[in-house]
Amino acid sequence: MNKAVYTIKKTMIKDGKKMHVFVTDNHSEILEILHQNIADKMVEVFNANTDNGCVYEVITIGKNS
Repeated sequence: MNKAVYTIKKTMIKDGKKMHVFVTDNHSEILEILHQNIADKMVEVFNANTDNGCVYEVITIGKNS
């Protein structure tokens, strides 16, 4: 893999324990985003709109060439 792909990790507290999940697409597969700026904007919107204390962050898979 010579290009980076970006995904979004959601961290939440459930029953006093941290739980990490990846955001999925409409096919229940892990969402893969090709452009970091789009992933960053999505995380910004998700974090601004969470009402239960979830935290979203961009995870980079692969590397930029």
